[in-house]
Amino acid sequence: MADTYDLIVLGSGPGGYVAAIRASQLGLKTAIVERESLGGICLNWGCIPTKALLRSGEVYHNMKHAESYGLGATGVSFDLAKVVARSRAVAKQLNQGVTHLMKKNKIAVHMGTGTITGKGKLSVEKDGKTTELEARHIIVATGARARELPFAQSDGKRVWTYRHAMTPAEMPTELLVIGSGAIGIEFASFYNDLGAKVTVVEMLNRIVPAEDEEVSAALQKSLEKQGMTILTEAGVQSLKADAQGVAVEIKGKDGKVEAKRFSHVIVAVGIVHNTENIGLEALGVKVERGRIEIDPYGRTNVPGIWAIGDVTGAPWLAHKASHEGVIAAESIAKELGKDAHPHTFDTKNIPGCTYCHPQVASVGLTEAKAKEAGYEVKVGKFPFIGNGKAIALGETEGFIKTVVDAKTGELLGAHMIGAEVTELIQGYTIGKTAELLDQDFARTVFPHPTLSEMMHESILAADGRVLHM
Repeated sequence: MADTYDLIVLGSGPGGYVAAIRASQLGLKTAIVERESLGGICLNWGCIPTKALLRSGEVYHNMKHAESYGLGATGVSFDLAKVVARSRAVAKQLNQGVTHLMKKNKIAVHMGTGTITGKGKLSVEKDGKTTELEARHIIVATGARARELPFAQSDGKRVWTYRHAMTPAEMPTELLVIGSGAIGIEFASFYNDLGAKVTVVEMLNRIVPAEDEEVSAALQKSLEKQGMTILTEAGVQSLKADAQGVAVEIKGKDGKVEAKRFSHVIVAVGIVHNTENIGLEALGVKVERGRIEIDPYGRTNVPGIWAIGDVTGAPWLAHKASHEGVIAAESIAKELGKDAHPHTFDTKNIPGCTYCHPQVASVGLTEAKAKEAGYEVKVGKFPFIGNGKAIALGETEGFIKTVVDAKTGELLGAHMIGAEVTELIQGYTIGKTAELLDQDFARTVFPHPTLSEMMHESILAADGRVLHM
């Protein structure tokens, strides 16, 4: 006889496990199905362990520049195996944390490969054994995987996806990174900090192309100053790995094809939704180019089937998935007669962060997108070099830029590059969500000395009222 629940969540990433917790809080009998590790890709192979690697790279970088702070550090070195081991230990600790949360919230965990077999029915297969489950509602939270290039299939030795790049058997000497989105740039930054000679190839005319153009330009300038080679409007024509390295042909913006060799290659050209072979087709769930179509609450076109996170499309961010998980869980609880009050959210209010060196963060419309949308804008900028805390930290590279509706004062977007901007961006995110105006920020008291004062100055600059420049 099948185990029966109010809700089954298929996938335990940051969307799935958060949805399960919220559902349990609302009194739903809840189960979660996971084929690999609780916490999903983000916790085990993505967001968290990469930040641990980047932290090691940052500390190593600072040690090599200790003299700038009046300190001495001789014989500075790193042990790649220990750097990786620390990253894996961090992931393991958080995996255990999610396991604890499942027990604490009385959520049944079924490890294995889950398949939706009918309305309200799901089977879990593990080690040749199948367990049948039933539920009034099912949330699909199966996430995504790295996209591979047909001519550059990863082998884990010379050609890597992000997963291989997190557990390298050896340190690259000359590294090619294909793609300059967040994943590609973060790994480029990490390996560059550790001393690899890094080349980044990007098809479009600028790196981190989703960011504001001024941020892209500033980041490219910084990375090149750090020793990276950046090739924009370029593409890899062919790639062949051998025992010694990888032979690559790169077509540049001038149309010329140049042959180069690298010790290793990281392919970071996007993701593929994990929507195949989980039973969606038989149920008639609407899937467009691999993406499950949902309404603002996570409902698919099939009653009782919901979807959240990467399988529903951009932005492919853990915090977006978690928020969708809460909304879907509350919507299901409301349908089941619980006291729940689900809300929708605007994707323009979702911040994006890239944890390279220097960091990049943004929320809302870029200046160009705001103008394309028909807004009359006023723009404020403030550089790190004008901030006392940044100077004291020795982190004077970067700026904060705000885009404001000139007619209403609405904050349309904020774009940052520099130290700790991935923490600062949330102040503007709260402001956008609360629909604060530029004058609300201008009248807010910011503590001194902090990096956050630049947020204040940027808003003031949009009105020609900047104080410290």
